[in-house]
Amino acid sequence: MSKTVQTLAVAGAVAAALTAHATTASAAGQEKCYGVSLAGQNDCAAGPGTTCAGTSTVDYQGNAWTLVDAGTCAEIELPTLADGSARTGALEPLDRDIPS
Repeated sequence: MSKTVQTLAVAGAVAAALTAHATTASAAGQEKCYGVSLAGQNDCAAGPGTTCAGTSTVDYQGNAWTLVDAGTCAEIELPTLADGSARTGALEPLDRDIPS
């Protein structure tokens, strides 16, 4: 193996390791926040009949989550519910705004 190929292989391995470390570190400072995604913009878990990311069909769907910075889920400002009560995000799935 030539010196150039060896150098490229080592550089590629180092870049891959750094990318994996950065992804893990950024995910560690985040948490799942249910009920804050717009339709089709959830990160995952959009209830029965859906697969994963981008599958929510209703704005603020209670069983769809998005990753947010840890400790910020309940502070996200959302429009009020139809009855005027506050709508907030939650760390557990919610029973509101579920499509029929």
